[in-house]
Amino acid sequence: QVQLVESGGGLVQPGGSLRLSCAASGSILGTYYIGWFRQAPGKEREGVPCISRSTGNTYYADSVKGRFTMSRDNAKNAAYLQMNSPKPGASAVYYCAAITTALPLKTMCVDRMRFGSWGQGTQVTVSS
Repeated sequence: QVQLVESGGGLVQPGGSLRLSCAASGSILGTYYIGWFRQAPGKEREGVPCISRSTGNTYYADSVKGRFTMSRDNAKNAAYLQMNSPKPGASAVYYCAAITTALPLKTMCVDRMRFGSWGQGTQVTVSS
């Protein structure tokens, strides 16, 4: 089973940018679909983008569409989340997760329980 470690979180101002990384070990990340999820205090964990294994097809939740960009580099066994002009409401712990089961990207991004491998999370705080 793949092990995932997120990094890159921190404080970012509205209008700024931040890049999160998800490093994988123990398995070949290219065999997994990857999702970025976030959880704010008192709220459900929500999937923001999910990406296919090799085509680069990505599903984005409406809340981040146009601001966040997800990518992956299978040669480096890593995935990334570029956050541009995040809103204060984007403050949360961000997790990357992996799944091997082929599903429509929106389906897997909406239902986090389908993901079996999770990182420990990285805190992102959007504030001026």
